[in-house]
Amino acid sequence: MDHSAEKIIPGQAKRKTALIALTGIFSIAAVAYGVYWIINNGKHEDTDNAYVAGNVVQITPQISGTVTSIAAQDTDFVHAGQSLVKLDGADAQIALDQARAQLAQTVREVRTLYSNNAAFKANVSLREAEISRSSNELTRAKEDLARRQSVAEIGAVSKEEVQHAKASLISAQSAHEATLAALNSAKEQLAANKALTDGVHVAGHPNVMRAAAKFREAFVNAQRTEMLAPVSGYVARRSVQLGQRIQAGTPLMAVIPLEQLWVDANFKEVQLRKMRIGQHVNLVADMYGKNVPYHGTIEGLGVGTGAAFALLPAQNATGNWIKVVQRVPVRIKLDPKELQEHPLRIGLSMVVDVDIADQSGKDLVSTAASTKTTEMTVSNTTAADEEIRKIIAANTGTHQAR
Repeated sequence: MDHSAEKIIPGQAKRKTALIALTGIFSIAAVAYGVYWIINNGKHEDTDNAYVAGNVVQITPQISGTVTSIAAQDTDFVHAGQSLVKLDGADAQIALDQARAQLAQTVREVRTLYSNNAAFKANVSLREAEISRSSNELTRAKEDLARRQSVAEIGAVSKEEVQHAKASLISAQSAHEATLAALNSAKEQLAANKALTDGVHVAGHPNVMRAAAKFREAFVNAQRTEMLAPVSGYVARRSVQLGQRIQAGTPLMAVIPLEQLWVDANFKEVQLRKMRIGQHVNLVADMYGKNVPYHGTIEGLGVGTGAAFALLPAQNATGNWIKVVQRVPVRIKLDPKELQEHPLRIGLSMVVDVDIADQSGKDLVSTAASTKTTEMTVSNTTAADEEIRKIIAANTGTHQAR
C-alpha cells in the first residue's frame, strides 16, 4: 500500500469542502440577487449623467465709469448688501447737482405761474371798469348827437356843433371797441395761465414732476456708482481690475449662493415613462463618494430635450438623419441640511437613483402651484423722494399756491 497516496487524500477532501462551500456562497448570492431583482425590477431609474446646478448671480454695472475700489476676491463669502465694487462718482455727483438746481428753478418758475393768476385777474377787473366808463361815454355821445340833430332843423344849433357831436361819437365808439379788445385779451391771458395751473398744486405740476423725475434719475445713478451684493454667497469669476473703464452691462464677477443648489439629471427618454414629481431620489457625489449619500425629490421634469435647446439644434428633417436617444433634464431638489453639512459646487458630477414605485405625482408642475423667486436688493428711491420733498418745500416757502 502506497503511503504517499494516503497523505494526499485528506488535502483533497479539504479542497472539495472549500469548493462546495464557495459554490454554496455564490448560489446564495445569486438567489439573493435574483430575489432583489424580482422585487425591485422596474422600480428604479438611475444615471450618472447628472450635475450640480445653481444660481450664478452676475454683478454688472448699470452705468459707465472707472473702477476705484474692489472689496471682494474669488472664493470670498459676501453678505447681501455688502459693497463689492466702486466707480468714480464725480460725473454722477455733477449730474445730481445740476438736477437739484434745475428742480429748484422749476419750482420757482411754477410758483410764478400761480402768482400771475392774481395779476391777470386784477387786469381783467381793470378792463371791465374801463368798459363800464367807455360804455357811459358812448351813451352820452349818442344822446348829445341826437339832441343836437333834433334841434338843428330849427336852427337852434349850428351845423358845426352837430359835426363835433358826430366826431365825439366816433371817438367814443373807437375807445369802447379798443377797451373791449383789451378786456378780451386780458381774459384770454387769464384763461391761458389758469390752464397751466388749474387742478394741481406746485408739487404736482407737470413741470415740477418732470424735473423731479430727472433728479430721481440722477440720484439713483449716483447710488449706482457703488455695486452691492444682491444676495449672500461666494464670489467667483472676478474679472474686474482697478482703474478699468467699464461700460454698463459688463460682467465684473459672480456671486453664487451655495445653499440654493439643485441637481440636473439627464435621463434617457425611455427612462421618463414612470417618473413623477415628488418621487424620492438617492444621490452620490463623486467629490465625497458613497460614504456621503444625498437625498432629494424630483422637483420638475424638463419640457424639452437637451438637443432641442442646444446652440445648434439637430435638423432631423435632413436626408442624413441618424436616430439618437435623447435626454431630458430632470430637476432634483436636495435636502438643505445635507447640503449644509457637505457643501457642493456648481458643475460637480452626481450619480442619481430615482425610486419610481410611487406613481401618485404628476409629470408636469401644476399651473396653480406657487413659484418661489430669488429676491435681491434694488435701488432705493425712498431717499430720493425725501430729498425731492425738501427741495420743493425750500423753494415754495411756507405755503403752496393753488
